[in-house]
Amino acid sequence: MARLSSRSAVAIHALAMLAHRRGGSLTSAEIADSLESNPVLVRRILGRLRDAHLVRSTEGRGGGWFLARTPRDITLYDAYAAVEGEQVFSRHPHPPSGACVVGRNIGDLLDVEFQNAERALEERLGRTTIAALLQQILASDSEAKDR
Repeated sequence: MARLSSRSAVAIHALAMLAHRRGGSLTSAEIADSLESNPVLVRRILGRLRDAHLVRSTEGRGGGWFLARTPRDITLYDAYAAVEGEQVFSRHPHPPSGACVVGRNIGDLLDVEFQNAERALEERLGRTTIAALLQQILASDSEAKDR
């Protein structure tokens, strides 16, 4: 199974926190505390989200990060696309043997399969908004408290 980097999870976590703040800002240190991560890593991810126009920042006292769009207008795919620079699936880095029937033919066939898989990933992540995810998070927390 192919693995995404943790950048997507960090980006989605940060967006959900900012959505929960309802228009207020958070510092990268506050987000990093929730992630139990390094604020420098969080700032890098937030920088990519800013470049994708998903968040904005203000400097100085009282500054921080906040959403540039409403949570219902940001999908998980938006976060994924902002921070994942590479394809999830890729060919082997060295061309296979042309003397082998598999080596001669597998590349183009894998390209089609990989493209279809990536389209499915994009479509699935595009169905869930940050608002919907936050709603699920809050419902899960409420259920856990009721137990």
